[in-house]
Amino acid sequence: MSVQERKQRERAERERLIVATARELAEQQGWDAVTTRRLAERIEYSQPVLYSHFRGKREIIGAVALEGAAEMATAVRAAASGADGPRERVAALARAYLDFAERNPAVYDAMFQLDGGLAFAQEDTPEPLKDAFAALLETLGEVAGDGVHPGLFTEVFWASLHGLATLTRAGRQPREDTDRRTELLVDRLAVL
Repeated sequence: MSVQERKQRERAERERLIVATARELAEQQGWDAVTTRRLAERIEYSQPVLYSHFRGKREIIGAVALEGAAEMATAVRAAASGADGPRERVAALARAYLDFAERNPAVYDAMFQLDGGLAFAQEDTPEPLKDAFAALLETLGEVAGDGVHPGLFTEVFWASLHGLATLTRAGRQPREDTDRRTELLVDRLAVL
């Protein structure tokens, strides 16, 4: 291995450590607790080292969001592929999405609530975000209904899931009714 390859590998490892540490700190104490000073202390590197990887907290949030999008895409694909029939696939996708949001609140916030400097639904949208949407579209497109654009239907269904996730987490909806809400969404919105 050349010196250049070793340096690139070490740089990538440091970057993964920064992102993992930011994510861990955010999940434990919230995003307000994530500062470059705290991150530098936790990973035992100087703040200038952090700034050599990320220009600031916004880019770190973006990196966590991209990692989360990849994980969410994997989760919803796995759930949908393990179900038989369109209704079961849509229900499995919805449960997987809501479970991901509940298990990873700081990551979910990085993806959809905080400014990570990422473009959504544009030409320059990063690939992990495009793939997360594609993971939803793969299942939801088949139940959009005649004359309904599959992408538009996916956006509306996704918005509904996002609303359920955020309202439940904020205590605006009782958590114990999540399954009933999910079933209602699947039965009334999807053309099965």
